[in-house]
Amino acid sequence: MSTTVTLPIKNMHCGSCVGRVTKVLNSVPGAQDVAVNLAAETAQLSPEKPEVISDALDALQQAGYPVETAHARLNIANLSCASCVGRVTRALQDVAGVIEAQVNLADETASVTFVPGVVSIQELENASTDAGYPAKATDSDDAQDRAVERDAATMQHRRDFLIAAALTLPVFVLEMGGHLIPSLHHLIGRTIGHETSWIIQFVLTTAVLLGPGRGFFANGIPALLRRAPNMNSLVALGAGSAWAFSTVALWVPSVMPQGTRAVYFEAAAVIVTLILLGRWFEARAKGRTGAAITRLVNLSPPTAKVQQGTGWVDTPVDKLHVGDVFLLQPGARVPTDGEVLEGTSFVDESMMTGEPMQIAKSTGDALTGGTVNGAGSLTCVVTKVGKDTALARIIRLVQQAQGARLPIQALVDQVTLWFVPAVLAIAIVTFGVWFFFGPAPTLSYALVAGVSVLIIACPCAMGLATPTSIMVGTGRAAELGVLFRQGDALQSLEKVRVVALDKTGTVTLGKPMLTSFDSIGADPGDAFLASIAAIEAHSEHPLAHAVLQYAQERRSKPLKANEIQVHTGRGISGIVEGRKVTVGNAALMQEMSIDITSFEKKKNHAEAEGSTVFYAADDRQNLALLVVSDPIRETSRKSIEALQERGLLIALISGDAQGTAEAVASKLGIDHVIANVLPEGKTEALKVLQAEHGKTAFVGDGINDAPVLAQADVGIAIGTGTDVAIETADVVLMSGDLLGVVRAFDLSGKTLRNIKENLIWAFGYNALLIPVAAGVLYPAFGILLSPALAAGAMAFSSVFVLANALRLRKAGGKV
Repeated sequence: MSTTVTLPIKNMHCGSCVGRVTKVLNSVPGAQDVAVNLAAETAQLSPEKPEVISDALDALQQAGYPVETAHARLNIANLSCASCVGRVTRALQDVAGVIEAQVNLADETASVTFVPGVVSIQELENASTDAGYPAKATDSDDAQDRAVERDAATMQHRRDFLIAAALTLPVFVLEMGGHLIPSLHHLIGRTIGHETSWIIQFVLTTAVLLGPGRGFFANGIPALLRRAPNMNSLVALGAGSAWAFSTVALWVPSVMPQGTRAVYFEAAAVIVTLILLGRWFEARAKGRTGAAITRLVNLSPPTAKVQQGTGWVDTPVDKLHVGDVFLLQPGARVPTDGEVLEGTSFVDESMMTGEPMQIAKSTGDALTGGTVNGAGSLTCVVTKVGKDTALARIIRLVQQAQGARLPIQALVDQVTLWFVPAVLAIAIVTFGVWFFFGPAPTLSYALVAGVSVLIIACPCAMGLATPTSIMVGTGRAAELGVLFRQGDALQSLEKVRVVALDKTGTVTLGKPMLTSFDSIGADPGDAFLASIAAIEAHSEHPLAHAVLQYAQERRSKPLKANEIQVHTGRGISGIVEGRKVTVGNAALMQEMSIDITSFEKKKNHAEAEGSTVFYAADDRQNLALLVVSDPIRETSRKSIEALQERGLLIALISGDAQGTAEAVASKLGIDHVIANVLPEGKTEALKVLQAEHGKTAFVGDGINDAPVLAQADVGIAIGTGTDVAIETADVVLMSGDLLGVVRAFDLSGKTLRNIKENLIWAFGYNALLIPVAAGVLYPAFGILLSPALAAGAMAFSSVFVLANALRLRKAGGKV
C-alpha cells in the first residue's frame, strides 16, 4: 500500500503526547512516514500492507491513545444460515480500519465499528457485497421501513410456499400415494400409465424448482462455486440431485445400472416445499423478534399541532425545529421532547419506565416524545428533535444491545463457519459407503442417504440460537424500562455475586429536604441562612438544592457570592458580603479548625434517624447545623429483599457519615455498609468488594458515580440521573426504581437459559439426526430416513428455535 491514512487520535493534550504517539507508530513494523499533528489531533502514516493499520490501532490502544471510532449498521441480503454470518463477519473484519464487526442473522444486519478516514461506509458495503451478501447502510430512522420489508418478505415466502404446495401435492399423490395405497398404484397403471405419471411429476417438480424454489439455486450455487457453501447450497444440492437422478432415469434410462431405475421427483418437490414452509414461519417469527423496535418507532405520532401566527397547523414531526411551540391535546401522544409552557395535566410515561404511573406536568416540566397526555391541554415548546430525542436514543440503545455478540457465541461461530463444508463431506462419504457397500440397488440407496444428509443438516438453527434470544430478551427489557446499553451485560449479570448500591437517588428518592436548621452566633438564623444559600447556589449537589428550596420558602434575602472554592467530597466555600462562608461535612470543619462539638447530640440523633448532617460557618463566629432527610423509595426494601432471595450480597456505598448510612441500611436490611467515602473512594471500595466476593454490579445515578460505574463488572444507572452516569453504565433503568435491577437480573437469567436451550437443541439436533440420515440405524433396524422427512425435520428445527426465543416476550413482568 502506498496510500497515506489519517488516524484521529484521542487523549493527545501536549507535546509529550505527540512524542509518545510518534514513538509508538514508528515502532510498528511496516509503518512509514509517520507524522503526528497535535492541533488536528491526528496521526498520518503510510502502511506497507493493510495489516499494518490493525497493528497500529492495537499499539495506540495499548499506549493509551485510542483512535476515534464510528459505528455503522448495514442491512445484509442473502443471509440464510450461520455459515453466512461467519463469512460476512470475516469479510468485514478483513477490511483495514475495521475494529469490530458483528453480524446478526435474526434481523439480517451487521454492526461495524471502524476508523473514519481509514475506511468508508461504501467500502464496508463493497466488502460484504463482494463476499456474495449485498449490503446497504442504514440507521435507526429506517426501523419502520425494515418492518415493512420484513412483512413483505413474509408474504413473499407465504406465496412461494402456497405455489410450491399446489404444484407438489399432485406429485406426492402420484408417487407416494401409489406406494402407500396399492389400488391407487394399479389405477394409475391402468389409466395414464406409470411413464406418463413420471412425466407429469417431472413437469410439476421442474416448475417447483424453477419457480418458488429458484432462490435456493440462485444463491446456493454461486456460494458453492466461491467455495463458501451455505444452507442454500445444501438445499440446492439435495433437491437438485434428486431431480437430476430422476430426470436421467425418466428420459435416458439406458445409462442407469440394471435395477436402479427409479424416480425421486416427489423428494425434490417436497424438500423445497417444506423448507419454504419453514422459511415462511421463520420470517414471521423474525418479524416478532424485532417487535419491540417497531413498537418504539410507532410511539412517535406523525404530526404535531404547531403554532403559526394565531392558529395551530398540523406539521409533520420530522419538520419540527427546536423552539417551535406546539399544542398537546388531551389523549394525544407527545410528538417530540419538549417543555410545558402553559397548562397542567397528567402524562402516562409507562413507555419509558415500564411502570403504569401518570406523572403530573405543569409549567417548566419536561416532556418526553412518545408519552401519552392525560385529560389536560398543554402548550409546549420543542427542546429536542430527531436523533437527539429520548425515544431515538432508546431505539439506538435497544438496537445496539440486540446486535450484541455474547462471549457464549464464540464457540458457535467457530463451529458454524465449518459446518456446511463438513456436512458436504459427510454427504459425500455417505454416498460412497452406500454405493460401494450398500444393498442393491446401491445407487438408489446412496442417493437417498446422501440427499437426506444434505437436507437434514440445519446451520440455521445454530445461527439463530443466540441472536433471536438476545433480540427478544432486550426488547422485552426495554418495554419494562430496562435498557441494556451493552448486550454482553446479559451474560455478565449471570456471574454477579454482589450488588453495591449508592444511597442518594438510588435507594432514596434523590429529592432531599432540609428538615432542620439550627444556628448559633451573632447573626439571626435567617440572615446566616441567606449567606449559606448564596454559597450553595454555586453547587450542583442535591443537598445544595434542598438548602436553596428551604431558603426560598423562608423568603431569605438573596445574596451574591464570589471566590467560590469547591472542596471535593467535603463541601464548598466562598465570600459573601466580605466574609468567608464555608459549608460542608465534619471533615471540612475539622480541616478549617472549626469547633462543632456544640451540635454533637443533635448530630447523633439525626444520623440515627438516617438523616444527613452538615455544617456551615463563617469568620464572624456564626455556626449552623443543617439536617437533610431524603425519603427512602417505597420499593427499595422489596427490591433488596428480592435480590437477597436470589443469593446476592447487597452493599451500601455512601459519602454520608457512618451513622447515617447504617441507619438507612438498617431500615433496608442491608448488612454490608461502606460510608464516609469520597467519589474516588467509592471506586476503591468497589475494588475491595470485587477482590473479596467476585463479580460486582454497582447501581448509581450521580455524576460522581461515573468512575465507579465504569469500574464495576456491570454498571447499572438510574435513568433519572445524569447523562454522564448513563453513558458510563452497561444497563440503564428508565424508571429510576430499584425494581428495575431485579427485572434486569431476571431477564438476564431467563435470556441466557433460553440461549442455552436453543444451542442444546441446535447442536443436539444436528449431532443426532445427521447420523440417522446417513443410515446408521439401517443395519440394526432397517430404518433409512427419506429426504422428504429430512426436509420436514430441518424446517421444524429453525422454527423451534425461534418459537422458543419468542417465549421471552412474556418474561419479567412481575417482581
